[in-house]
Amino acid sequence: MSFLICIGALVFLMFVAYRGFSVILFAPIAALGAVLLTDPSLVLPVYSGLFMDKMVFFIQNYFPVFLLGALFGKVIEMSGFARAIVTAVIRLVGRKRAVLSIVLVGGLLTYGGVSLFVVVFAVYPFAAEMFRQGNLPKRLIPGTIALGAFTLTMDSLPGTPQIQNVIPTSFFKTDIYAAPILGTIGGLFILVCGIAYLEWRLHQAESAGEGYGTGHSQEPDPDVVNRDPTVNPLIAILPLFVVGIMNLVFTKVIFPLYYANPTAEVNLPGLAKPIAVMVKTQIGIWSVEAALVLGILTVVLFAFGTISSKFAEGSKAAVAGSLLASVNTATEYGFGAVIAALPGFMTIKDALQSIPNPLVNEAITVTTLAGVTGSASGGMGIALAAMSNQFITAANAAGIPLEVMHRVAAMASGGMDTLPHNGAVITLLAVTGLTHRQSYIDIFAITCIKTLAVFLVILVYYLTGLV
Repeated sequence: MSFLICIGALVFLMFVAYRGFSVILFAPIAALGAVLLTDPSLVLPVYSGLFMDKMVFFIQNYFPVFLLGALFGKVIEMSGFARAIVTAVIRLVGRKRAVLSIVLVGGLLTYGGVSLFVVVFAVYPFAAEMFRQGNLPKRLIPGTIALGAFTLTMDSLPGTPQIQNVIPTSFFKTDIYAAPILGTIGGLFILVCGIAYLEWRLHQAESAGEGYGTGHSQEPDPDVVNRDPTVNPLIAILPLFVVGIMNLVFTKVIFPLYYANPTAEVNLPGLAKPIAVMVKTQIGIWSVEAALVLGILTVVLFAFGTISSKFAEGSKAAVAGSLLASVNTATEYGFGAVIAALPGFMTIKDALQSIPNPLVNEAITVTTLAGVTGSASGGMGIALAAMSNQFITAANAAGIPLEVMHRVAAMASGGMDTLPHNGAVITLLAVTGLTHRQSYIDIFAITCIKTLAVFLVILVYYLTGLV
C-alpha cells in the first residue's frame, strides 16, 4: 500500500502538470496527500520541517544561477546580440542546411549561458522562416530546437553553465568541467545521431510530398526576421566567450587561490556565532554566477545605448521568469524530498539499489526521477539528495572518479525528463504553435538518443578509463 501511495502521488503530479496546472500549487498538495494517507498526524510537521526546508535549500543554492541566467539571456535579446548571432550562423552554414543551422544556433546560445527558455523564443522565428522558405515541414521545428538547446549543450559538454550541470557540483565536490573527454564524446554522439535522425525525417516528408503546411498559428513576421542586424557578430558573440572563459578561470584559478581553506568562516560583529561555509561545495556555483555577471556587464558595455531605455522593463521580465522557473523546480525538489522519506519509496530505492553497477544505477535512478517529475534539475536534485551518499560510497568502492559520477548524473537528468508533462516541452510547443500530436514524437526520439548517450559514455569509461 505504501508503494502505491508514492506512485499515486507521482502520477497525480504528472497528470496535473500535463493538464497545464501550476506545479507550485500542486506539488505540495501531492506530497502532503501522500503523507496524509501514510500518517495524518505528520502532515503539518512534514510540510514545515521537510517540504519547505528542502524547497528553501534549493532556492538558497541555485536561485542566483536562475536569476543571472535569465538576466543574461534578456540583455542578449534586448541588445540585438541574439539576432546577430543567429543571422551570422545561418549565413555561415547556409539556409539550405536548415536543421544544422538551427541546431548550431541553439547550442551556441545555450552553451554560452542563455537560458533554455530564452533560446526557444530567440531561435523559433528564424527556424520558422528557414523551414517556410525551404518548404520543410513545420512540425519538425520543435525536435530541431530541442536537439540544439535541450541536449548536448545543456548537460553533456564540459563547462556548460546550465543548472543541470551545476547541481552535481554540490553533491560530488566537482566543478562544471567534470569528465571533459566523456562529456565531449557523449555530446558528439547526440549531435551526429540527432542530426541524422532529423535529416531522415525530412527525407521521409519530402518523399511523401509534404511541405511546410498551411494554417499554422504563431507564425513570425518574415519582414522582422529578415531585417539585417545592426550588431557586428564578433561583438555579439563576445559575451558568450566571456562567460565560458571566465567560468573556467574562476573555477580553476581564482576561487581555489582566494579560498585556500576548505571552509570559509564568516565572523562579523552582528552575528551571534560565526558562520562556516563549505567552500568546495560552492565553488562551482560561485564560478558560474561570477562569469554570468561579467557576461552581463560585457553586453552592457557594448550595447548600453540600445538596452538602457529597455532595461527596467526587461529586467523585471527576467526576474519574473527566473522566480517562476526556480520556484517551480524548488517545489518539485521539496516534493521529491517528501516522497523519498516515505516508506513506499524504500521499495523503489531497494529496487534501484539492486542494480549492481554504480554508474548504471545512478543513470537509471536520475533519468527515472527526472521523467517522473518532468524536470531534469528537479529529478536530479531529488535523486542526489536521497541517494548521493550511496552513489559516492559505491563509486569509491569501485574506484570510479566522482567526475564520472557527475557527468553521468547530469547527462541522465536530460534524458527522460522530456516526457509530455515537461515544462520546457510544453513551452516549446506553445511558442511554435504546434501540438503534442504533431511534433512530440520527434522530441521523444531526441530524448531516446540523449538517453542512449549516457550508456555510451558509461561503456566508453569502462573500456578505456577515459575521464
